[in-house]
Amino acid sequence: MSMGARRRIAREGMSGRQLLMAQAAVVGSMVAALIVKELPGIMRELRIYRMTGGLRAHRRYP
Repeated sequence: MSMGARRRIAREGMSGRQLLMAQAAVVGSMVAALIVKELPGIMRELRIYRMTGGLRAHRRYP
């Protein structure tokens, strides 16, 4: 087979870009699920933080 007679072989499956987009979708959905699961606890912590005075509380709580 000479150098000029080579044909490109079409590969089946996903391209690198498609694989990267699929991985990004999976990771994004996992992060979204984690945020939704932890949201009640985050809201509770924010409420406690506001009740204790937030950033202005350094005089009361050394």
